[in-house]
Amino acid sequence: MTGKISLEGLEFHAYHGVYPHERSSGNKFEVDVVIETTLHHSAFQDDLRGTINYEDLYAVVKDEMEKPSKLLETVAHNIAEKILQQFAGIINAEVKISKFNPPIGGVCKKASVSVARHKA
Repeated sequence: MTGKISLEGLEFHAYHGVYPHERSSGNKFEVDVVIETTLHHSAFQDDLRGTINYEDLYAVVKDEMEKPSKLLETVAHNIAEKILQQFAGIINAEVKISKFNPPIGGVCKKASVSVARHKA
């Protein structure tokens, strides 16, 4: 059986951006992750081994968010790829990253990028 697992509203202070001031002072980011995975019978018997541990999934996101990049597309892609590589049974991973108050020369609460990756 398959199911979806989501981590929504993960908050990070990170150093992603094209401009030098973004990479030196950082900014607030929000990450949402949705995975589709195989859920084993044991998950329905209250056994964590039958599903994906949220804490392990969060650790992948946190690790990638700590690596400065110019583009959110790069970060989202790297998160999705790592998730697919590190967890057996995951069919696909969608990652959305939002940057609060992006430097666009006008008022913008947040700019977002979404990437979806499917296991080959």
